[in-house]
Amino acid sequence: MTLVSLLELTLSPEAAADHDASLAVVAQVLEATRAFEGCLGCDVVVDVTDPAHVVVVERWESLEHDDAYRAWRRTPEGASRLGEVLAQPPALSRYTTADGV
Repeated sequence: MTLVSLLELTLSPEAAADHDASLAVVAQVLEATRAFEGCLGCDVVVDVTDPAHVVVVERWESLEHDDAYRAWRRTPEGASRLGEVLAQPPALSRYTTADGV
């Protein structure tokens, strides 16, 4: 079953001051995400009233693929620079589509 993961990011004040550079870090991180097995794609949306609030919308083939990706990100090989631009740890929510609604 396809999974949608929302990764909510809050940019630090310093990172928000150079928004383009911060989004470049996010883009670099997402290169590996998009290449990971089972990733069907990622989009980045920015809050129109608070540009420091950024959400990564990820689509995965399955919960197992997403779990494997999250486990990989906790390894030295999967570590990213994302923490450099964040004010707090990201918040992750995961969803499936409600059939027939």
